[in-house]
Amino acid sequence: MAFEELLEDPVIQKYLNELVGPKGMPVAAAPPDGEVTDEELAERLGLELNDVRRALFILYENDLASYRRVRDEDSGWLTYLWTFEYEHIPGNLHEEMERLLEALEERREYELNNEFYLCPECSIRFEFGEAMDLGFTCPECGSQLEAMSNDELIGAVDERIGELRSELGLAT
Repeated sequence: MAFEELLEDPVIQKYLNELVGPKGMPVAAAPPDGEVTDEELAERLGLELNDVRRALFILYENDLASYRRVRDEDSGWLTYLWTFEYEHIPGNLHEEMERLLEALEERREYELNNEFYLCPECSIRFEFGEAMDLGFTCPECGSQLEAMSNDELIGAVDERIGELRSELGLAT
């Protein structure tokens, strides 16, 4: 996928926005070619320097930016020259999908291996042990707790697991 196409993809835009937030999105959405300083980016984008630095650091932590330090020989000050490395985005997204799949599989097991009770008034859900300790009475409103089927939730989790496994090219 070409660099420009990559940034136009709504999934990638959402991913970047989740990483850097709304204040950092102008930094993530318009990476310059070659090296740039944080001051240059702040001036070019009309942003606060701290917001630019925060976004750059988050991109760096996620292997989407790197920097090179250059020391000014006269003043001794360090200048950081940033380079954007968005070729890592597809791999990062793949890892995120794998983490989500693992979390969903754990949630599925939890739902399958527990029995739940629900307060019909407050909609608070309790595991069997908690419900038993409470005498099957809601601690908030005093209503009698009712056995709850979680088949719909398990079905939805199974469906999402299937979609993710398919997207990741894994056998179902």
